[in-house]
Amino acid sequence: MNPFGTLIAAPARCRWLGNRGCLHDAHGQIRRAYATMRWIFCELEFKDRRRPLLQPGHYTELFFLDEATALAAGHRPCAECQRRRFDAFGQAWSAANPRAALDPRPKAAALDAALHADRLQPDGRQTTFAARLGDLPPGTLAARGPDAFLVTMSGPREWAPSGYGPAALGSSLVVEVLTPRSIVRMLAAGYLPDLHPSASATQAA
Repeated sequence: MNPFGTLIAAPARCRWLGNRGCLHDAHGQIRRAYATMRWIFCELEFKDRRRPLLQPGHYTELFFLDEATALAAGHRPCAECQRRRFDAFGQAWSAANPRAALDPRPKAAALDAALHADRLQPDGRQTTFAARLGDLPPGTLAARGPDAFLVTMSGPREWAPSGYGPAALGSSLVVEVLTPRSIVRMLAAGYLPDLHPSASATQAA
């Protein structure tokens, strides 16, 4: 899954497993973009569970490079395999969005409904907005044309299925923000998402 919320095929190893319901048919063909408002990302390993991929009638396994990518695509931490992170996410989201939050510790269903309204337009397209690159907090994913990049403390990093690379973009550039607006507010308030090691220019060098 890329930051635009589009399913892609790539051999790269990802850090998180995603779920937005059963998207495939009995033959394993993707037929819909989502089947529920519960869009989550999960640990790749949890309680020694094993499952064949694309089982008929079961949720479609999605994979994300890192948490920043999952957040940009509109997903939140799973309340089962990442209980502590889910609680921290919910509290941070509520604090950063007091007008939308109904509870400082929102239940999963209420959080899912609020995120669903924020991530999609009525026609099902990803909701985006324009902003200056220099005004965006670290952890945000944005786009310039078909290319996506991550905002970091050391500058933007271009997104790819296998990791991040250099991106020569000026801070005054107006970009299309992919990360939902309410999550951008949360990032601006200090929430730190899990990032692929290549997000660091030092480690990637």
